[in-house]
Amino acid sequence: MYGVQKKSWPQKWTIMGSECVFLLVVVWFLFFDGTQYLHLSEGNDARNVLLFLFCLLVYIRMNGMMVFLLKRGITWEEAGGVIGAFAVYYVGFALLCGTRNVPLDGVDGIAVLLFLLGSLINTGSEVLRHQWKKDPRNKGKLYTGGLFRYAIHINYFGDLVWVSGFALLTRHPWAGVVPIFLGVMFVFLNIPQHDRYLRKKYGKAFESYEKHTKKFIPFIY
Repeated sequence: MYGVQKKSWPQKWTIMGSECVFLLVVVWFLFFDGTQYLHLSEGNDARNVLLFLFCLLVYIRMNGMMVFLLKRGITWEEAGGVIGAFAVYYVGFALLCGTRNVPLDGVDGIAVLLFLLGSLINTGSEVLRHQWKKDPRNKGKLYTGGLFRYAIHINYFGDLVWVSGFALLTRHPWAGVVPIFLGVMFVFLNIPQHDRYLRKKYGKAFESYEKHTKKFIPFIY
């Protein structure tokens, strides 16, 4: 996954096209006859609108990052995993949220805060790194500044935070499984795999960095 140099436009277009299909399914389910067709109880209109706005923001932010910030390639295996994740975030959360007739309250304020904070951490960290790497003087160097000074994989932490806010908005207990699974996947799969690549690429620079920097969650782990 890491170190792939080709642009991978077929994979990227497949991901974006799949997301468009998922968004259409979300619109049908939340605002048209989806719940009636599936014989499910109808949810709260305001909550449904907010969830769709979450979906829309994720679509704009993630695809903007993929097109403009992601320089490495994407394998078909990784593309399949990304598509599966978006299916859960869009369609899965919509199915859970669309049947919960719970008015918006203070808990949803926390959900919005988590969603926006996680989005800012994830995208902000990537933008700052992208700007740093554009400087020819930094070519081949390891980036340890910006938000990455607080955790080696601060972008993953941002993902966990915004997904947690997304799950909380559904107000469905089963949605909590998603951020838990995501956190476990980061800790036991993505982070070890990424660390091996970084050690191989940057050598002692990365070894020194990881000795003095938290791995995933700032100030904790």
